[in-house]
Amino acid sequence: MKFAAPTDREKRMKHLGDFNPAYGADKFGFKDLTQVAYNFEAPFLYEESMQRNEAILARGGAIVAETGQHTGRSPKDKFVVGDNLTHDTVWWDNNGKMTKENFDLLLADFLEHAKGKELFAQDLYGGADLSFRVKTRVFTEYAWHSLFIRTMLIRPDRSELASFVPELTIVDLPSFRADPKRHGCRTETVIAIDFSRKIVLIGGTSYAGEMKKSVFTYLNYVLPAHNVMPMHCSANVGDKSDTAVFFGLSGTGKTTLSADPERTLLGDDEHGWSKDGVFNFEGGCYAKAIKLSEEAEPEIFATTKRFGTVMENVVLDPVTRVPDFDDDSKTENTRIAYPLDFIPNASSTGRAHHPKNIVMLTCDAFGVLPPIAKLDPSQAMYHFLSGYTAKVAGTEKGVTEPQATFSTCFGAPFMPRHPSVYGNLLRDLIAHHHVDCWLVNTGWTGGKYGTGRRMPIRVTRRLLRAALDGSLSKEHFRTDPYFGLAVPTSVPGVEPHILDPIKTWHSKADFVETAKKLVAMFRENFVKFEPHVDEKVRDAAPMLRIAAE
Repeated sequence: MKFAAPTDREKRMKHLGDFNPAYGADKFGFKDLTQVAYNFEAPFLYEESMQRNEAILARGGAIVAETGQHTGRSPKDKFVVGDNLTHDTVWWDNNGKMTKENFDLLLADFLEHAKGKELFAQDLYGGADLSFRVKTRVFTEYAWHSLFIRTMLIRPDRSELASFVPELTIVDLPSFRADPKRHGCRTETVIAIDFSRKIVLIGGTSYAGEMKKSVFTYLNYVLPAHNVMPMHCSANVGDKSDTAVFFGLSGTGKTTLSADPERTLLGDDEHGWSKDGVFNFEGGCYAKAIKLSEEAEPEIFATTKRFGTVMENVVLDPVTRVPDFDDDSKTENTRIAYPLDFIPNASSTGRAHHPKNIVMLTCDAFGVLPPIAKLDPSQAMYHFLSGYTAKVAGTEKGVTEPQATFSTCFGAPFMPRHPSVYGNLLRDLIAHHHVDCWLVNTGWTGGKYGTGRRMPIRVTRRLLRAALDGSLSKEHFRTDPYFGLAVPTSVPGVEPHILDPIKTWHSKADFVETAKKLVAMFRENFVKFEPHVDEKVRDAAPMLRIAAE
């Protein structure tokens, strides 16, 4: 039997996909495009990505692309249009401002730059809750970017596309170079959001994560007005419908710890919490790939061998095309994007009941925070607004020892509104639904980075399972003298000394000095929030307990 020769590109592109023609590219303002491929699925986008030399195929079926000089987000190049809508509602201390006039010029230049190009478009949903989801159309210059965003957001049934009317439009043109003087930005890279017109423009960067985080930023702005809490978190659900939410910055373990084979995965990065419960914003996962192993993370590792997975900046063996996840020569921020249903126990609806537990993850490279602690409501508010983790030596140029990082609400770059808006929403939801809150250190024990060791993942998993099944709350707790946290003194299956960080250090004096230093950092960071919180939250500051030692 002979197969027909592969169709040439012109024939493949002749059918441009399914979409609502009344709301096509011309409706947005594009002119003289060669063509737009609407809502194509993975096979076509694979072919286009490889034919254009945007990506290559890895052993097992994943596609691998390089993002060039931008191997991560560019938060300093992100801007919000200042107008009557945003003047009093955006937290301008945290968000760059662009004038409406500058945005008009930028939009006009984007449309001009696109002339003569072939674009790819995807019609997708941001949000699994039908009451709050945003219909999003994403135009991309690269085929692999189209596959990425199709993987990361929620894909409508094809029957829905004929009536799809986009509410948010994202235009992603990596080859565009912004002009700081003309466009009111910082560099040739720009991510500009106009909340009034519901448009996002991304130029000068090939890092695909900017698209998904732009949708998250939009939802972070619009949802609080509907009393919905947007959260930079992962979430999973136990067999008793006991939902758990995991807040954390990049590298703290959100994706790893939520992918528990004994619990249903809701999502790994972005969720909302409404009066009806928790819902995922996305339809895919975006996991860090550095040091990924089959032994430690079998569910995530398995996705790297599947057709439909997109890998970024992962080094491949030049002969076998087998990924080397230990190779950080391109970046330490290697990534894997895969559909949520690639995880065997993933939720099919993206929705769940109200949380029973909230876990705040921190990677403490100073090695002084306990591996787990229970938080009272005031402490939960304090640590949520603090959003602490730490960078380790070697991850960035000039970083030679651990550096504290405080990213409020565990996601400051994506927070258009003041942190008090999100903090108050979370506080009220925790109180109303009687949620237990925990602080978990996935960082170092036995010393700071360079002398201690990373907290064993088996210990973290054991402590989390005890917290989520309710057994940990029945244990005896001590009060940490530096941070005022309730720390269990024993947990079945966990070495007792690990629960008390000072006992894991060779030098007790070094521990005391390091702990005091971190406590001072917490206090200094929180000064800006003190006018926005009550006395109980201010009293949750660890510095107030330093005299206890």
